Amino acid sequence: MLRNNEFRLYLALQLLIMAAALGAALLWLGWEAFWLVLAAIVLTCINFYGFTSWRYRELMRLSQYLRKIAAGGYALDIRDNREGELSILKNEIFKVTMRLSEQSEYLLRDKERMSEALSDISHQLKTPLTSMGVMLDLLKQRDLPPEKQGQFLAHLQQQLERMEWLITALLKISKLEAGTVLFQPEPVRMRDIVQQALQPLEIPIELKELSVQLAGDEQLYLNVDKKWTVEAILNIVKNAVEHTPAGGQIKLTMSQNSLYKELTIADSGPGIAKEDLPHLFKRFYRGSHASEASVGIGLAMSYSIMQAQNGKIEVSNGIAGGALFSLKWYAK
Repeated sequence: MLRNNEFRLYLALQLLIMAAALGAALLWLGWEAFWLVLAAIVLTCINFYGFTSWRYRELMRLSQYLRKIAAGGYALDIRDNREGELSILKNEIFKVTMRLSEQSEYLLRDKERMSEALSDISHQLKTPLTSMGVMLDLLKQRDLPPEKQGQFLAHLQQQLERMEWLITALLKISKLEAGTVLFQPEPVRMRDIVQQALQPLEIPIELKELSVQLAGDEQLYLNVDKKWTVEAILNIVKNAVEHTPAGGQIKLTMSQNSLYKELTIADSGPGIAKEDLPHLFKRFYRGSHASEASVGIGLAMSYSIMQAQNGKIEVSNGIAGGALFSLKWYAK
């Protein structure tokens, strides 16, 4: 305690006060008063020393606790239900410790997600790069027939386009998961968003001779970011086009109730395997019916876009067969 400057100053002042009190008692009241005041001072000093020693021990425990926290030990519990300033301090330190623990866990999970993402990206890019390397080695052959050169060059072009799409999609979903996308909501008619999402798919829809129906409330408006919402719907419809057999049907229905506005996308394909349903929106997950060209990123992107705009996606198998996706935007 004597190492504490404030305590030494307090002790010096207290000694001066005690000396003055003893001198006054002896001068004006006599020896009996002197011994009585001296006894009171001694008892007061003993009580003060005992109380101060206890406070120092408590503060030392808190200091050791803080050192353990600095070393990463967040599991200690020092909450105190008694009244008093030290109890309040203990409870406040415990609250801060819990916040630090939560932040530490979040950063750890974020680091793990980043590691997984880098591993997934590396794996997804490795296949087209390997294929392109093989094509380039073949093109170096001097006696390669012109028709083969054309085939290999077309294959290289195809792999480059796939890599470009993959990198663009990965950048988009990375921004979404990092929360760096600035959504710009505006009132826009749901029908207009759906029609814009269908435009890039007109050729594959025509090649497969699919019947696409758009039904429901045509005057339904959403307050969303148009560009990103088109991206979310496009990925869902693209998935339906890929899994619907030639001559099949895709139906999009727009509706609303007191809780949310909804767009359902139903196809006449084989549906989704039961074991795939819980994992369908995970990044790079490929279901049992996925095509070889699929990388499992479109549905994950749609899920992130909907979540960021106070919405959600649900998926199930329709009563008559086929997959049924439900996109819901909740009222704020």
